[in-house]
Amino acid sequence: MQRRALIAGMAAFLGVFVSGSVLVSLMRHADEADAAASPSASHTPTSPQPEPGPVVDAYLAWVPDGLPPAFGATIARLPTVGKLAVVASDTIWMTSSSDADGNLIDEPPAPYMIPIDATAIDPKPYARFLPPETRAIVGNLLEGQAILGQTSAKLRHLGPGSVMRFEGGSSVTVIGVLPDELVGAAEVVVDRATGGTIGVTQNRYMLFQPSAGLQPSSQQLEKRFRAVLPPGLLYPVVQVRAPGETTYLRADDDTLPPALVKRRFGEWAGRPTSESGVEVDPTWVQDHIVTVTIPVLGRVACNERLLPQLRGAMKDLVAQGLESTIHSFDGCFLARFDPSSLSGSISLNAWGAAVEVNADTNRTGSPPVQDPGLVGVMKAWGFGWGGDLIIPDGKHFAYLSKPVRP
Repeated sequence: MQRRALIAGMAAFLGVFVSGSVLVSLMRHADEADAAASPSASHTPTSPQPEPGPVVDAYLAWVPDGLPPAFGATIARLPTVGKLAVVASDTIWMTSSSDADGNLIDEPPAPYMIPIDATAIDPKPYARFLPPETRAIVGNLLEGQAILGQTSAKLRHLGPGSVMRFEGGSSVTVIGVLPDELVGAAEVVVDRATGGTIGVTQNRYMLFQPSAGLQPSSQQLEKRFRAVLPPGLLYPVVQVRAPGETTYLRADDDTLPPALVKRRFGEWAGRPTSESGVEVDPTWVQDHIVTVTIPVLGRVACNERLLPQLRGAMKDLVAQGLESTIHSFDGCFLARFDPSSLSGSISLNAWGAAVEVNADTNRTGSPPVQDPGLVGVMKAWGFGWGGDLIIPDGKHFAYLSKPVRP
C-alpha cells in the first residue's frame, strides 16, 4: 500500500485520567523494542504500572458468540442494573480512504481490502458513560458519520473531514478522534443506521452501571447474567468486568485489539476466502514474514518483529530443561479468522504474531493441558496464553507485550 498524503493534525478529545488494567499496562509497551535480556526463570512476572487513561464509567459484559437476541433488554430489566448501552462490532473491509482535501490516502490493489475493527452504537446511551467533555461528539453522531480511535487515526493518517469507503460502496465521513480507551480500542465507531449499511450488525457487548447504591462484583453479575441466557448456546457463559478490571471495554477484552496489533506488526490488505480463512496481500507477506530456524520449534515462518521474543522463549525452555514440553509445532503465520472467537475477529496468526504448539492435545474449546513450565516461560516473554481465555485455546500463544523484565 502506498501512502499518498499525511495529515499533519487531528482533533483528539482528552478525558479524565485514572489507572487502567493489567492488559493495558502490558500494552503500554507495545511499540517499544523487544527486550534483549532474558527474564529470570525464578521471577514471577508482574505487570508494569499503567499510564493514566480516560475514564469510561461502566461495567462491561460480553458473550463469546455475540449477545443473544434481546439479551440486552433482558439485562436492562434486572433490578440490579441501571443505565445500559448495547454495542455491535464486526470486521468490515475498507476499499479506500481520502483526506479532508480529497487526496487519496489508501487504495489497496483489487481484490484486496483492509480489515477494519468497527463498532456501531446508539449514540446517546453510549455517550452517558463517557467523560462530560466527550459526550457531545458521540451523542450527536449522525448517519454517515464516523469517529476514529486515536491509534486508528494515526494508522490511517486520517482526521476530521476524511472519508473511508467500504466493500459494497458505502462510505463514512470522519467527524473526530477519541482516545482508544473511550471507544473500546475500535478503529471506527458509527451509529446503528450506518452500521447496518457498512456491515456492523452483531451485538457483541454491553456497557452498564448497577442500580443506585449497589456495587456487585464481577462474579456476582456473571452468575446473575448466566441465569438469563437463552438455552441452546454453544458457550453459555458471560464475561463481566467491573470498573478498573479492564481498560478496553470490548468483547474479547483479554486479547490485543486489532488496532494495536497493526501498530506493532504492520497493516495488511487482503480478503476473506471462506468462513475460516483470509488471503493476505503477498507483498505484505514478503515484507513482514520471514522463515528462520528457532530452537525447539525448527523452521518457522513468523512476523520479523515477533522473532526476538520467540527465540528468547525457546532458549529459556532449553536452559530450564523444558524443551520436551513441546512435542509439536503447528504454525505461526496462518492467514485465518480466530478459531477461539465466534465474533468474526481475525487471528493474530494472520500477522505472524502467534504460535501454535501441541495442537493434538489442546483442541479449541477443550480443557488445555499445556505444561505449566511452558506456559510460565511464554508469559514471561510477553505471550498471552489461549488457555486462559473464556473459550480456551490451549495450543495458542499470541503476542501481548514486550518481555517482562525481572
